[in-house]
Amino acid sequence: MPPGPRRAGVLQHIGGTPLVSLVRIAEGLPVPVLVKCEHMNPGGSIKDRIALAIVDDAEASGRLRPGMTLVEATAGNTGVGLALVAAARGYGLVCVMPQKMSIDKRVALASLGARVVVTPNAPPSSPDNFRNVALRMAEEQGWFLTDQFRNPANVRVHHDTTGKEILEQTGGRVGAFVAAAGTGGTLSGVGRRLKSALPGVRVVLADPVGSALADWVETGTLGADLAYAVEGIGGSDVPDNLHRDVIDGVERVTDAESFAMVKRLVREEGLLVGGSAGTNVVAALRLAAGGGLDGPVVTVLPDSWDRYRAKPWMQEWAVS
Repeated sequence: MPPGPRRAGVLQHIGGTPLVSLVRIAEGLPVPVLVKCEHMNPGGSIKDRIALAIVDDAEASGRLRPGMTLVEATAGNTGVGLALVAAARGYGLVCVMPQKMSIDKRVALASLGARVVVTPNAPPSSPDNFRNVALRMAEEQGWFLTDQFRNPANVRVHHDTTGKEILEQTGGRVGAFVAAAGTGGTLSGVGRRLKSALPGVRVVLADPVGSALADWVETGTLGADLAYAVEGIGGSDVPDNLHRDVIDGVERVTDAESFAMVKRLVREEGLLVGGSAGTNVVAALRLAAGGGLDGPVVTVLPDSWDRYRAKPWMQEWAVS
């Protein structure tokens, strides 16, 4: 993203993240596994990209005016990204989060000046669902709903920046791209950009066991909605920004596999990442091991480990 007058300060450093090879964990596989270090964005996650893109788009269209308040339904990371943009541009921010999300994220958002509203872990059909609460608050208060799950600026920024960067960093050679879906923007945007340049590339959804999205990709019908612990990915309904026509396959990953891989990424590769990075890398390693790819497997490391230090799965590391 070019600096420009509206991207002065920290905002000009969003994007342009490194793409690194997994040296130890992927050793001996038929193709390399490359990880894009989105946890190195200023706000610590890939969501910085969409936060800036959504605000830029809303300002350009006149829907967002000086002094307004932003509101978003977030697992935490988009909220942090929006907090950076809100601070730089002078907006208020309200973040609506489900109860299952880590206390670390709530503390981070409050520390950044956001008002945090915690909702029950309610299904999409419930008025208490975090997305429905955010929509209702926007309508009642006249706030601007950034709407990451449906806003097309989300997919567009990943097409125009994340996908473009991957093509440049790999010299235009990618065998497969794999990522989990929260809003779907990363998988849809990057996947479409890669396919426009590399018709043979495979685009694969990494989905937590318990999410309903894997069955939807394979059959067109949502699967069972079960509990799982990895935050910010998967879901019980399909976000508008997840485009099924881009996706070629699915890898299902358990919580135990995800969290064990995070520990390996930290201790064997020095990559200080969160739970969904483990999900993505487990799926990427399976694809690389399966062979038949003309180029490396690329995935993203969506966020940093600092959001999860209070979670039992990470606290167990101190005694193991």
